[in-house]
Amino acid sequence: MIPTAAERNRPRWRSEDPMLGWAGALCLAALAFFLRRWNLGTPHAFSFDETYYAKDAWSLLNHGYVRQYVEDADKTILNGDLTGLFQDGPSMIVHPEVGKWLIAGGIEVFGMDPAGWRTASALVGALMVLLMCRFARRVTGSTVLGLVAGLLLSVDGLQLVLSRLALLDIFLAFFTLCGVHCVVADRQWLRDRLAAGATRTWWRPWLVAGGVSFGLACGTKWSAVYALAVFGLLAWLWSAGARRAFGQRRPLLRSVVLDGVPAFVALVGVALATYVASWTGWLLNADAYEEAFSNTQYTSYAGGEAWPTASEPDAEGLGEVTQSLRSLWSYHQDVYTFHSHFLNDSTHIYASKPSTWLVMGRPVGVDAQTDIQPGSQACEAPSGSSCIRQVLLIGNPVIWWGGCLAAIASLLLWVGARDWRHGVVVAGLASTWLPWFAYDDRPIFFFYAITSLPFLVLSIVLAMGHLIGTSDVPTPRRTFGVVVAGSFTVLALITFAWFWPIWTDALLTKSEWQARIWFQRWI
Repeated sequence: MIPTAAERNRPRWRSEDPMLGWAGALCLAALAFFLRRWNLGTPHAFSFDETYYAKDAWSLLNHGYVRQYVEDADKTILNGDLTGLFQDGPSMIVHPEVGKWLIAGGIEVFGMDPAGWRTASALVGALMVLLMCRFARRVTGSTVLGLVAGLLLSVDGLQLVLSRLALLDIFLAFFTLCGVHCVVADRQWLRDRLAAGATRTWWRPWLVAGGVSFGLACGTKWSAVYALAVFGLLAWLWSAGARRAFGQRRPLLRSVVLDGVPAFVALVGVALATYVASWTGWLLNADAYEEAFSNTQYTSYAGGEAWPTASEPDAEGLGEVTQSLRSLWSYHQDVYTFHSHFLNDSTHIYASKPSTWLVMGRPVGVDAQTDIQPGSQACEAPSGSSCIRQVLLIGNPVIWWGGCLAAIASLLLWVGARDWRHGVVVAGLASTWLPWFAYDDRPIFFFYAITSLPFLVLSIVLAMGHLIGTSDVPTPRRTFGVVVAGSFTVLALITFAWFWPIWTDALLTKSEWQARIWFQRWI
């Protein structure tokens, strides 16, 4: 294999034992799971949008589809009563079902209580740390940098809190990162095949795995389609570059015919099939949805046609599967209309513009008890003051602010040095962050940026690699790089310990809480 200039400059380390890399990654993932599972049932409440997803998951588990719930269902569930919670009719859900099915798995094992409906998030959050280690290892070529990347992700507050809540975004981030990892692995697999003399590469196993991952990501939230599109295009560009690097004639044409078509089928086609399959529960109960939503306010608003129903004359010749798929398509039209038209005029106290996300301009308060009096709940505040418990969706400032600086360097190195590794960072941020600028006229939130976080972390460890250099021989530059990288990591760990109380609903005096709220917009 003929290495590219960027690959020749990849840092080399003496301890590249794969067992060491896997052992370290598994240990970090185990530690991450412990931190995320610890005291997971606190607060004993439906926090933020858990009120939707936990009940939706319970309904999926017990009815096969999401039903409408009765008034005061939250209070009834928290009191331990699970009878008579749901009505007969289906609910007009506005997000796909993969994440809710995962939440349902935790409920099935651990019960319908806060710890139960948050367990799947804790497990997936820990697995995301493991995946980050292997992803960064694959991109950088360094076991050490891979482990540092996993450590940084594990001590980020946004990733921690989302791993302790029954929201959909941690599942979205995990499956998106998994899909990107598969595309990067396919790049290396393809180059190895071409180096061995192959000219046709119809079977792309890593892209098939990526298609499944992106399909599950889209089956959690639709926003994953942007990453699928960007990294699908990048996979094709990488294949053209690989054929050119190995001296093949007409590399662009060959990449279109021999790589582009099979890659599209393996990535996009498999993603689509996976996405549709994720709606199996809905499809098996399509008749209930047809009866309830065959002519909704959303359909009327969009000027669309009413849903196809089994009673329509032109439906007589359609099979049950075709009928269900047509109804699912109509349902998607209604949900898209809801998102694009019915949210534009709404407001939310914690909404923020995407331009502020990477610098954490406006975090999201998930749960708070703001006036705990001395003597209550072991509060030891001085007389005239009080204690506070809070769960705040905010990142680790060292990681996010440092990641912003590193991302600027990645953009310059990608454009100037054509380093494909920094291209992964740029493509990742472009596909997970920039699309939200088109929707900043509706309430959107900082925690949507969780899908961008792995690319900020990757940019940080790439910068560390550049500072340390490629040689194992002790030099002033290497010493400087190790000191800077080590200091940054230690500072991130210290900051993690400092902010831990406001990420985990711990008891703080008001003055202790104020010491952690650095800006007015963080309140």
